[in-house]
Amino acid sequence: MTAIFREHQASVIPEERAAQTFKGRAGFESATFEDDAWFGAATFQSPVDLGPFVCAGRVSLAGAVFDGPMTLSCVARRVECRRTRWMSTAELRLRYTTVDFSHAVFEYPLTIAAEAAPFVLSDGRPVTEQALAGAPDETVRMASMRGVDAAHLVLADVDLSGCLFTGTVHLDQIRLEGACVFDTVPPAMHWRGWRPIRFTQRRTLAEEHHWRASRPGAVPGWNVAVFGAGRVGPLQLAPVYRALRKAFEDGKHEPGAADFYYGEMEMRRHADDIPRSERGLLTAYWALSGYGMRASRALAWRGAAMLVTIVLLMGLGLPKDASKQAATGTVPAGGGKVTLEIDKADPQNPTGERFTGERFEQALNVTLNSVVFRSADQDLTTSGTYIEMASRVTEPVLLGLAILAVRNRVKR
Repeated sequence: MTAIFREHQASVIPEERAAQTFKGRAGFESATFEDDAWFGAATFQSPVDLGPFVCAGRVSLAGAVFDGPMTLSCVARRVECRRTRWMSTAELRLRYTTVDFSHAVFEYPLTIAAEAAPFVLSDGRPVTEQALAGAPDETVRMASMRGVDAAHLVLADVDLSGCLFTGTVHLDQIRLEGACVFDTVPPAMHWRGWRPIRFTQRRTLAEEHHWRASRPGAVPGWNVAVFGAGRVGPLQLAPVYRALRKAFEDGKHEPGAADFYYGEMEMRRHADDIPRSERGLLTAYWALSGYGMRASRALAWRGAAMLVTIVLLMGLGLPKDASKQAATGTVPAGGGKVTLEIDKADPQNPTGERFTGERFEQALNVTLNSVVFRSADQDLTTSGTYIEMASRVTEPVLLGLAILAVRNRVKR
């Protein structure tokens, strides 16, 4: 039998009444709530298996206490677990739901998972989801985890693109299973004044969106903060990115960890409490290789450095002509031993046509050898010697950054 609770019946525990205590079994299997279902401030002393049931509005567990194991299976637009307390293991299996989990308390493993298919009742019939026919999809979204100790929390197949994480404790110990989705940076290319701005795709937090959207000159695509989200900045976001990076590393998801490392470094670079020298180093690290995460950027800089080296060598570094050796000595008048001194003329600065095919080949040979710290055995002017020295320092570093970026993206 299916029970339908209409609007005047929807509050299982009316808000105006004192908190109730359930000492026996509470189920509500196959029930349908056409408005809200209110379980707020209730105490469940026995093991609880709520559902599967359907709620067209919100299911409020705010302030409720579960002394024993608890399972919630429901289809609802919103589930509110603010300051809910679980004293034993718990599992929330949901569909179509946005979950507010702020300041929830639990001391044992707790799982929040998205149910891929409609729930099935004990008699084998599927749960009717007609009450949520207008919902966009069956995705489960987390709205907030602020104030939660996530040491025992498992999230499976949930959407975290709008979740607020700042203030979460032990976030590095959270377990993310299945397809847990985060927000991404704005796509395509944008213009900030005369400068083109393009963001490489990576996972981002909703709070970084809010912070960037509030900055002057923000490009379109960053999501503004909703009412009540509060204001956080790089100082608060850097430790959140650091904790999530560690969680992904512990889960052997290195590409995901790389995205959160990038976010952590971005927040450090924009933070107000770092010295100017450190900000300069971080900015250079970002510009050259995206904090060791953008191989294409490092390779582009390396290609540009090689091109500049070739042009400078052709213009200034290669001598006018190949240096020739000259032997000088004195022949004794009466014959005898002859002593010769072999001297090599100093390279002469180039004159005339400098950008020729032959000089390009010579400059390219010097540049390619300098990348791997080899000498090209090519005579160079004084300027060319210093150009080659600079090339032998910078270009191998850029090549190393590119290799590091590739490794960080593909290792498991």
